[in-house]
Amino acid sequence: MDTPTERFIWKQLQRHRVMTLATIRPDGFPQATIVAFAHAGFTLFVAVDGNGQKARNIRRNGKVSVAIGRDHADWGKITGLSLAGHARVLRRADGIERAKTFLMARFPGMKALGAADQFEGWAFIEIVPFVISVVDYTKGFGHTELIELTPPAKRRAQPRAAAKTTQAVR
Repeated sequence: MDTPTERFIWKQLQRHRVMTLATIRPDGFPQATIVAFAHAGFTLFVAVDGNGQKARNIRRNGKVSVAIGRDHADWGKITGLSLAGHARVLRRADGIERAKTFLMARFPGMKALGAADQFEGWAFIEIVPFVISVVDYTKGFGHTELIELTPPAKRRAQPRAAAKTTQAVR
């Protein structure tokens, strides 16, 4: 991945603290919900109600879409990310602790919120993207760049997510 695109993605992940997470309902329709997130590289982490619809949807089907961005009155200033990935509810203690570490670093108030019930009933979700669409209308209306990431199994063995740019659309 080229350095300016990588910097753009990092900037978007650092700038935003909430995202829209779309999961697949049992009837096949998408369910989009706003959730807080943290990240380690391109891997995203969220915490949700373990018995809630998002967690149930992900347990049934891990395919998800995510949108990260914010409102702009001037369309020429719209920037953000849209991605497709695989989500899973973490079950192993080390994975849950890793997710908690990143989430609590970004949201210090989460520790007090979870302390009341020791995070009982919470589900910690890991989202590993396989494609990221960089949205940057500052380069022209509708400008996107599609980034295909290496498969998750290969990526976990590498220090940074390898990627390639497959198209730029204006």
